[in-house]
Amino acid sequence: MAAPLVQIQPSPSPAADPSRKPSWLKVKAPGGPNYVALKHMMRDLKLHTVCEEAHCPNIGECWEHKAATFMILGDVCTRNCAYCAVAHGTPAPLDAGEPQRLAAAVAHMGLKHVVITSVDRDDLPNGGAEVFAACIAEIRTRLPQTSVEVLIPDFKGNPDALRLIVDARPDILNHNLETIARLYRIARPGGRYARALQLLDRAKDMNPALLTKSGIICGLGEDWDELLVALRDLREARVDIVTIGQYLRPSDQHLPIARWYTPDEFAELKRYGMSLGFRHVESGPLVRSSYHAWEQVEAATA
Repeated sequence: MAAPLVQIQPSPSPAADPSRKPSWLKVKAPGGPNYVALKHMMRDLKLHTVCEEAHCPNIGECWEHKAATFMILGDVCTRNCAYCAVAHGTPAPLDAGEPQRLAAAVAHMGLKHVVITSVDRDDLPNGGAEVFAACIAEIRTRLPQTSVEVLIPDFKGNPDALRLIVDARPDILNHNLETIARLYRIARPGGRYARALQLLDRAKDMNPALLTKSGIICGLGEDWDELLVALRDLREARVDIVTIGQYLRPSDQHLPIARWYTPDEFAELKRYGMSLGFRHVESGPLVRSSYHAWEQVEAATA
């Protein structure tokens, strides 16, 4: 049966002013003891986190809970997405010791759930998929009870690269759709909307039991109905978990914010997503791919 239509329609709003965030987007500045200790540990082990590189607004909350999303394959991306704060350019050579150091950090933090992501490495034959697999294997060896989530690039649609990661048996495989089809050329010029959906669907073909996940950011200029289409497309690709959050402009050089979505609108998107059959939908102004990831895996497997 087709999912019921969403009743709430966003009302027209004036152009968003990035300097005037709504009250629901204001967060406490990071600085607690766990945050400081974790920051020092990341520097000592020469590790990167997407929490820092992408200027995540939840870094204080997550790091105080000893939760972090590790970013492998360096901190320079070969692509230049118009919404992303991660640096782009020519990456450094691969670091052979990174999987061991990452596993050491996970063990030191005593994590029950770890998220691993990366920059795009279009300069590598398999986009760095071997390093993802090595990180998963190293964590499995040291901490067999820790669940592992990977947030992967699209590897230019390379099925062999995807197979390397699926065969390493992560608990969750995440690839973010990010935005609606119409805006891909502007917001994500190195990516392809159909390719992102194909990757997620192909992962299910490779391992039907694998939990898959994707995310959408709102406020780049999409229409409400286009968001609903994107959610339906993700469900047709057999995605299990979806995250939906507000776009926050990293700098004046990035795409402007088209509008602020209200908490009520995010709640309606969650209701609609759940009506489509997703196992879990995390939807809110401050939601990011890894926000409360430790709770998402519990909700999706309950």
